[in-house]
Amino acid sequence: MTDAAYLPLNRHRLIAPGPVEVSPETLLAMALPQMHHRAPEGRAKFIRVRERLSELLGDPYQAVIVTGSGTAAFEGALVSSVPAGAKVVNASAGKFSERWADMAERLGYTVTRVEKPWGELLDADHIAAACQDAYALTITHSETSTGALHDLEAIAQAAKAVNPDLLIIADCVTSFGVSELRPAAWGIDIVVSGSQKGTATPPGLGYVFFSPQAETRLIKDTPKGFYLDLQRELTGQKKGDTPQTPAINLVYALDAALDRLLSVPREVLWHEKALQASALVAAGTALGAPSWAARTSPAVAVLTPPQPLGGKAVAEQLARMNQRALPGQAPHEDTVFRISTLGYADRYDALSIAGILEDAFRALGVPFESGVAVQAAWKAIQQG
Repeated sequence: MTDAAYLPLNRHRLIAPGPVEVSPETLLAMALPQMHHRAPEGRAKFIRVRERLSELLGDPYQAVIVTGSGTAAFEGALVSSVPAGAKVVNASAGKFSERWADMAERLGYTVTRVEKPWGELLDADHIAAACQDAYALTITHSETSTGALHDLEAIAQAAKAVNPDLLIIADCVTSFGVSELRPAAWGIDIVVSGSQKGTATPPGLGYVFFSPQAETRLIKDTPKGFYLDLQRELTGQKKGDTPQTPAINLVYALDAALDRLLSVPREVLWHEKALQASALVAAGTALGAPSWAARTSPAVAVLTPPQPLGGKAVAEQLARMNQRALPGQAPHEDTVFRISTLGYADRYDALSIAGILEDAFRALGVPFESGVAVQAAWKAIQQG
């Protein structure tokens, strides 16, 4: 019998940074008889979930739930809060942060790009210098394409020091519910995220959180959005209403997922996710695949495979084992591969992934001492 004979018995795993594994309770919530969003219980559920999202954020920001991806949520935040033609500074060092500059340019804003090479950390002083006469700053906290966690606190405080009226819109798609995030203390005006990441819910919902000050700056009847007019959305959602039909089944599922996330203090949640990511990085390093990022995000381990392997070969081998990971984002799709315990996962899942990596690298002909990745991951957890 060959080693491949066991593969049909492997459980399919999502070990990519989104979409992520979700809990059985979350899936069961979607199997309820079809509910109506205009019924009293539907409105009550919508209000409850908005409040619980703000509780997970930790600050009294108003949450808007968008039926769409995190990109839709970010677009809604931008067109609903930044006037036409205004100057927008975009800080980028990866695929997703670059997207917000592309979006702003297409929407007609005057965009100034402050860039760093992929995998490096953004420089707070350089960004602040560009923000002196800007209306808004768009920035990504956890860059999923590189695995870098940028110092959002330092960047926001430096930018606000030179421009107190600056509106900071932060892509926290993979940091919300995963990494330390204190928007009020740091000076973040608008926070954007999505359901298929740290909140471990199927894809289809985006979240936008407005600080009290940002709420007062929302544009009424924005000419750049109808479906994504979040001023109108927020007005309705405060009463459990929505201008359009929401994905109410996903809202019920999100409520079930939030039960787990809110069962511990946020600091415990952040610590556990950081521990899991450190275990993945330790496992990769032991196999000759170190982290690509200068500062690793708890959301994703982006690892550089040993030569002559490329990221696509590793991701393809994992797929043959029924483990869905990802290569890098273009133009670095073959430079790295990306693995994660972002969703419904615990520290023991990180140990399993370490063992999975050993099997994948062995199949790819990488020489190493058996058990080295699992031992490194376990050591990282114990030291955490």
